[in-house]
Amino acid sequence: VEEVPLEVLRQRESKWLDMLNNWDKWMAKKHKKIRLRCQKGIPPSLRGRAWQYLSGGKVKLEQNAGKFNELDVAPGDPKWLDVIERDLHRQFPFHEMFVSRGGHGQQDLFRVLKAYTLFRPEEGYCQAQAPIAAVLLMHMPAEQAFWCLVQICEKYLPGYYSEKLEAIQLDGEILFSLLHRVSPVAYKHLNKQKIDPILYMTEWFMCAFSRTLPWSSVLRVWDMFFCEGVKIIFRVALVLLKHTLGSSEKLKSCQGQYETMERLRALNPKIMQETFLVQEIIELPVTERHIEREHLIQLKKWKETRGELQCKSSPRFHGAKAISDSEPYSRRFTLLKTGIYL
Repeated sequence: VEEVPLEVLRQRESKWLDMLNNWDKWMAKKHKKIRLRCQKGIPPSLRGRAWQYLSGGKVKLEQNAGKFNELDVAPGDPKWLDVIERDLHRQFPFHEMFVSRGGHGQQDLFRVLKAYTLFRPEEGYCQAQAPIAAVLLMHMPAEQAFWCLVQICEKYLPGYYSEKLEAIQLDGEILFSLLHRVSPVAYKHLNKQKIDPILYMTEWFMCAFSRTLPWSSVLRVWDMFFCEGVKIIFRVALVLLKHTLGSSEKLKSCQGQYETMERLRALNPKIMQETFLVQEIIELPVTERHIEREHLIQLKKWKETRGELQCKSSPRFHGAKAISDSEPYSRRFTLLKTGIYL
């Protein structure tokens, strides 16, 4: 784990406090600075608050005051409640928050997941939402965690948690196509072995790597993900594939489909190490434009071979700036309230 000197951490906390206290101004004028600071890592003491601001969860909560409490006291649909209940003890079972059955962590996790099934009954509950909600609850109270979860499901990863998993399959094809550019050797090997992307990238993407990477790396990836959007998830996957299967030397022990899948399930700890991984992610030249262009290509192919998508999810937003810009009225109201426009 990268140890940040205390003095540096205090300086970062001071800078982040200034940003959070003048958030709209920073988001409007100095977004690149926010991005650089997210890449360096958000100070642990302010991470929960920063994630709420970055995701737009804070604005969403303000726009829907009292909504979570309303959902919280409402009876849930029994078909989802049983499934959620069975999943609670599987989320970070060694973390102090979730270690005891029926403890406050598990109770809050149940509340957040149940509330989402009532908020979006057409979507219901998907198992991959549980680790996402658990990570959020480690950093903020249940109501804030709920609205951050809503933002992830609707703005960052729309369609990921719908029944047919079409959005994740489509992103698998996008990932595979991007891999051709990033690591032709890895691409060729996976193609030759006929390993469908859905076999190795589903948990990575749907859980935003929360069940794959060491904890310190998860937090750094999430800091960047909340700021820059899904391209960070794509970059992490591309870095892992490139450093696992990207040379003839590495492929010597991956002759068949089984060996390759085993290698992808048991990744080398060195490539997941925080400092190495973050640097690789930052340097990888895969942008929103690449992803969107590839999205159109893969969507066309999908329609030609499988027909129309059944899941009509809303378009995704590539990070905090795009989400912030889509909320002009609420932001203007905040700015007027704080007197910045007066």
